[in-house]
Amino acid sequence: MTQSTNESDLPFDEETWAQLPALLAHLPEPVHLVAWGDESNPREAEAIRLCRTLADHFDPISSEQRPRQPNYDYWPVIGVMRGTAVTHQDCGIRLIGLPHGYALTVLIAAIQAASFRGMTSEALTRIQLSKLEKEVRAELITAPDNEAGVMMAHPLTNMAAASPQVRVFMIMADQFPVIVERYSVHYLPHTVLNGRVHIEGVVGEKEILEHMATAVMHDA
Repeated sequence: MTQSTNESDLPFDEETWAQLPALLAHLPEPVHLVAWGDESNPREAEAIRLCRTLADHFDPISSEQRPRQPNYDYWPVIGVMRGTAVTHQDCGIRLIGLPHGYALTVLIAAIQAASFRGMTSEALTRIQLSKLEKEVRAELITAPDNEAGVMMAHPLTNMAAASPQVRVFMIMADQFPVIVERYSVHYLPHTVLNGRVHIEGVVGEKEILEHMATAVMHDA
């Protein structure tokens, strides 16, 4: 940690903040957070502040703000990149909406996945991912009070960090109910692959890979 801050100013509760040094202070590779948004919007300003807070306190993490882009429909957007502010690689990991509650743990999982290059995935999973010839876009729909969403975020962010063919978008359902209506979501977490293959609840890496194969086959 590089700075001290009044705990009342932190975007974390006291218990979570106390756990972060063990999770983020000694990452094997640096991580760069990019927050797309407009600071005049309170929710987007808070997402930008969240990224800056992590960068201010943990040496392996840097952050930057970028303006809204026309290719995103919802704001704020947080991108998790591997590397420094000067040289970074897009891991294909995005959080859509302001993460809070359990969604903060989703962000931490994404940071760790990027830094460890998804190496905490099973070896067989990484081998199968290396054979992907087409892109898989995974939309994980979760919410701040959905603890199970963290359990799906771990394998999905690891897969994105391990394979350039996998992109993961973790969407806060409470902030964007239109996505719930679009996919007729009745239970969280809910994962949609390439806009058509649905996974309800929490499943293991093997089943995720099977659904990815189905999604790619549909796009053939």
